[in-house]
Amino acid sequence: MQKIHLLIVDDEWNMRNLLRIYLTKNGFQVTEAASGTEAIKLAGENSFDLIVLDIMMPGMDGWEVCKKIREKKQTPIIMLTARSETKDKVRGLNLGADDYLVKPFEPEELVARIFALLRRSSLTEGANSSEETIVCHDMKIDTAARQVWVQDKLVECTPKEFDLLRFLAEHPNRVFTREDLLDRIWGTEYLGDIRTVDTHVKNIREKVRKAGLSFIPIQTVWGIGYKFDGTKGR
Repeated sequence: MQKIHLLIVDDEWNMRNLLRIYLTKNGFQVTEAASGTEAIKLAGENSFDLIVLDIMMPGMDGWEVCKKIREKKQTPIIMLTARSETKDKVRGLNLGADDYLVKPFEPEELVARIFALLRRSSLTEGANSSEETIVCHDMKIDTAARQVWVQDKLVECTPKEFDLLRFLAEHPNRVFTREDLLDRIWGTEYLGDIRTVDTHVKNIREKVRKAGLSFIPIQTVWGIGYKFDGTKGR
């Protein structure tokens, strides 16, 4: 059985060494990058299953690395930082990170989050949909290819953005609370902020709008949560 391949990005050797030892013991294959530039090069040349990315690095920081990787890859990303401010978490999620872990942390927690994120991605990718292509107005959601198209433009979505959009689209006109969506997309073990849902909805709306979609199907139900308006183009 092929091992799960992780990319660990941190400028501190001690941290990389600690993570490499612990993750290797847990059955992962680990590749290390000591800088943002090296991380982008390795991410472009390899197909990693998940990236663990430190934010505070000299030169190119984790924010910029995440942004550049997301321009070409949808690999799940867990960001590491010594700062716990909400604005930092929101910034990372806006750039396409899938999870956020504050230093110092127990290695066991990182392993648990890696397995949880990979498990959720696997379940979502392997799920059978009643429709392989969901059409709404000028938008098409290809569930098999995990792609979103607006007219003839491919909309680059992060894995969680796609999962959220697909889930809502598969349940048109049904209202979900933020708690519902957090449990269904991120999993009940997710320890992040509930505003993660709002951030991802905002990102999806901006991306499909920029691609030329005049009708934004994810509607806010004030005081409750969100729903997908499936009346257009169905």
